Amino acid sequence: MSIENCRLIELPRINDPRGNLSFIEGGQHIPFDIKRVYYLYDVPGGSDRGSHAHKNLHQFIVAMSGSFDITLDDGRQKRRFHLNRSFYGLYVCPMMWRYLDNFSSGGVCMVLASEHYDETDYIHDYDLFLAAVRVNL
Repeated sequence: MSIENCRLIELPRINDPRGNLSFIEGGQHIPFDIKRVYYLYDVPGGSDRGSHAHKNLHQFIVAMSGSFDITLDDGRQKRRFHLNRSFYGLYVCPMMWRYLDNFSSGGVCMVLASEHYDETDYIHDYDLFLAAVRVNL
């Protein structure tokens, strides 16, 4: 996989004076069916999250409140994204090292995942990630 496969996706937005509504449908707005949803919140200032890759998992990441940055790395190039609107999300394909930081106060990161939790799908060591990427070139 290449970092070029990862992209920001604008979600449908229904504007209403009483409050706006956005929605996400697996296989429609994002390129996978949703099997798991989790979220990060109360991240202390100066902390970071992520620092791993997934072998097979697809993810869609949304800043539900506040903002944060995501750096993606495919082993050849890196790209940094700033998420700060709840009607945009970042599609992250498999074999992409991710690092989340710069969380604002009250920032909430929601992640939609293509699979149930599986610890064997994680790569936590950056050097092992780079070795796996080289094998797949």
